[in-house]
Amino acid sequence: MANLNIGIILGSTRVGRNSPQVGEWVKGIAEERGDANYEIVDIADFKLPLFGETDASEQLAAWTGKLAQLDGFVFIVQEYNHSITGALKNALDSARDEWNNKAAGIVSYGSAGGARAAEHLRGILGELQVADVRVHPLLSLFTDFENGSVFKPADLHKANVNAMLDQVLAWSGALKTLRTGTVAPL
Repeated sequence: MANLNIGIILGSTRVGRNSPQVGEWVKGIAEERGDANYEIVDIADFKLPLFGETDASEQLAAWTGKLAQLDGFVFIVQEYNHSITGALKNALDSARDEWNNKAAGIVSYGSAGGARAAEHLRGILGELQVADVRVHPLLSLFTDFENGSVFKPADLHKANVNAMLDQVLAWSGALKTLRTGTVAPL
């Protein structure tokens, strides 16, 4: 079986966002493993309008096409007002079948490690038939970011990211069998 394709979804489109730094850090750890194909998927690149407000067939085709190529996800989630960003919710709502029967890990950050945003995301992922994994690296704006903007993660987070990726790959491989009718090697 070919390597799994895992998208690292940047969950914010705001100017000055920290998600690109966190996403690149996760990607660097993931690529050291050499066990899957990892890529950054920045929702800002797709310029999705609010779902249902305008004809966005070109943007939606690009977005759903990208999601269809992926076997699993790692969401980089920042907490705003105890939840996920509106841009991420819109991106999630802008696709349906392309999410189904895939796995996801969550790396969150915020004043409380982004835990509340991650919990909101878990409920949404369940509705989209995405199996979220248990291991969840939480990053603090106070200890893992200098002045709230320069990402300097504590070394202890690397083990959690690797454990999360272990689970994402195991579940992504298992769920791929539902989508393709093939049996994944052990």
